[in-house]
Amino acid sequence: MSTVKSPSKRRSVPPMDPMRFKPSLERPLRAKARWMEHQMDIQPHQHEWAQLAFSMVGAVRVQAEGQERSLSYLVPPSRAVWIPPHTVHAVSAVERADMRALYVHESAVAQLGLAGGPQAWAQCRVLEVTPLMRELLQALATEPDSLASHNAPHPLDQAREQALCQLLIDELRRARSLHLGLSLPHDKRLRHLCETMMAEPARHPDIEGWATECGASARTLSRLFREELGTSFSQWRQQLQLAHALQLAAQKKPMNLIAAELGYASASAFSAMVTRAVGMPPSRFFDRA
Repeated sequence: MSTVKSPSKRRSVPPMDPMRFKPSLERPLRAKARWMEHQMDIQPHQHEWAQLAFSMVGAVRVQAEGQERSLSYLVPPSRAVWIPPHTVHAVSAVERADMRALYVHESAVAQLGLAGGPQAWAQCRVLEVTPLMRELLQALATEPDSLASHNAPHPLDQAREQALCQLLIDELRRARSLHLGLSLPHDKRLRHLCETMMAEPARHPDIEGWATECGASARTLSRLFREELGTSFSQWRQQLQLAHALQLAAQKKPMNLIAAELGYASASAFSAMVTRAVGMPPSRFFDRA
């Protein structure tokens, strides 16, 4: 299988001193804010604590390394990605984004474990961000700790932060989990193809076009997807289209334009795909996107 065209060059930067935002028993939730320019990547890293990654404005892509394969999530402002402790992850800006990270202490994770069992929070997953959760996330202070010492907030600010944290933990516990995300292969050639498809999902209308570009037959490409990712090419591409559709919906683009950008002949054909894939019409799936 030959090499496909590389996506455009990006700018890679290190994470912003996570230890200065380290959560604790006294401050179980800590928030961090960072504006990310288009085509900016935060380099792979990990924490000893859990994290909720989301964006107030603009879409970001979160990539996490699992035990068997990597996972990629395209995250508009209406969604967030839960990242367990010690999970290597990276964040890329799909467009200019107001990136937020919520660091979660193990004591707060234990409270979350009451909903769905601890195993539900031991793996990456996408959560729906409700309007209340969004406001609570925005209300948390984003100042880092002093380099000299761990400065506790003023008592009144501390009481407010504790109240916000408890309500936010309850909102996270109630948050609807969404079956979104793309598995990525370890095979370098197939990985490069998948990343190219994520950058330009409508570049080819079918598997034959992608197979021709990478110098393989459609049959070979189908086999590689099943062997490497445990899914068919069409199922993987459908998840990719849903993720990009969420991003376009967050930009308030009309349904017919979303359908056209993803290569569908009509809005009705695109609507039928969404309904089959997620069991609800686009109007509900894109709600608050």
